Formats: sequence, structure tokens, C-alpha cells
Amino acid sequence: MYKQTRTDPLKPGMHRSLPKICSMENRSLTALAGLIVLLAMPCAGLAADGAASDDQEAAWQERLDKAEAMRAEGRARQAAADQLLEERNTACAKKFLINDCRNAAAREHLKTVRETRRLENDGRKLERAVKKEQMVERDKQRVEELPRREADLALRQAESTAARQAAEEKRAATQASKAAKAAEGEQRKLAAAEKQRKKQADHDARVAKKMQQAEQRAAQAAEKK
Repeated sequence: MYKQTRTDPLKPGMHRSLPKICSMENRSLTALAGLIVLLAMPCAGLAADGAASDDQEAAWQERLDKAEAMRAEGRARQAAADQLLEERNTACAKKFLINDCRNAAAREHLKTVRETRRLENDGRKLERAVKKEQMVERDKQRVEELPRREADLALRQAESTAARQAAEEKRAATQASKAAKAAEGEQRKLAAAEKQRKKQADHDARVAKKMQQAEQRAAQAAEKK
């Protein structure tokens, strides 16, 4: 016979703590999911309010097109005036008062040049005004979108935290389940060993008793002789 030392790798009742672990996991994931929903709710409204409207964009484009048309018209008038001056100078060469003719052509050309420059300058001013308005709008959008960007960052962090915590809790639950199963297996082994020990002890006791009885019978037989 031998003395059996019983070891239990898992404290009694640990396998019953698995439902508690799962319950804690569900509560924490539910809380994180609620936080993610709250963070995501303002983002749609902020995104809709931050961008310039389609009507505003169309109005800007219309004014930019007008500015480009004014500048193009100015360039066209300038080219036509230069061509006309060249033709009039050629024609003046055939006249008696050449200088007077050319001076008159130059004055007319200068008048046209001033008009074309004014037209081109007006086009540039209009373009600069639109660009300035667009820059102001972009700055405004950046300021208005700051809360959305911060909310997006917080949302991504919350999602990352939720995923990491879910993975950690799943891993902990898996380890606890494995430990519980290992403890149950060890308990079964110990129970089987104890059963075998008792069986062997009973067998040894029966054998010893039979041997004792046999010795007694032998002694009694020897005394009778």
C-alpha cells in the first residue's frame, strides 16, 4: 500500500466562475459599443455642415468663368488693336501728313489698350475676390471640421480599444476554460487512482487474511500431530 498525495491545479469552484467571466466580457463590450455609437452620431451632421453648398460652388465657378472671359476678351481686343495699329501705320505711309495720321492711330490704339487693360484687371480682381472667398471658406471648414476630426480619432481609438479588450477577454476566457477542463481531467485521474488504490488495498487485505487463515490452519494441523 502507498500514501496518495492529492494535488488540485485549480481551486475548487473555479470552473463555476466561467459564466461570471463571460458576463463581465459581455458588459464591457456592451459599454464600449455604446461609446462607439455616441462618438459616431455627431460625425454625419458635422460633415454635412462643414462643406460649402453646391449652390455656392456653382456661384464661385460662374464668377471664375466670367473673370476668365473678361481676361480673354481683353487679350483679344489687345491683339485686334495691335493689328489695327499696324494696318493704319501702313496706310498712313501712303498719305501726305504721315505723322498726323500715325499720331491719330496711336491715340486710338492707346485708348483701346487702356480699355483692354481695365477689362483684364477687372477680370483679375474678380478672380482674386473669388479665390479669397474660397480660402476663407476653407479656413472656416477646417475650424468647423476640427470637432469631427477629433470625434473620428476618438472613435478609432474606441474601436481599437474595444477590439483589443474583446481579444484579451476572449483569450482569458479560453485560458480559464482550458484550466477548468484540465482541473476536471486531473480530478478524474485522482478519482480513478483513488479507486484503484482502494481496490488494491481490498485485494491485499483479502490475500493477507487468506494467508493468515492458512497459517492458522497449518499451525492447528501441526499441533494435532
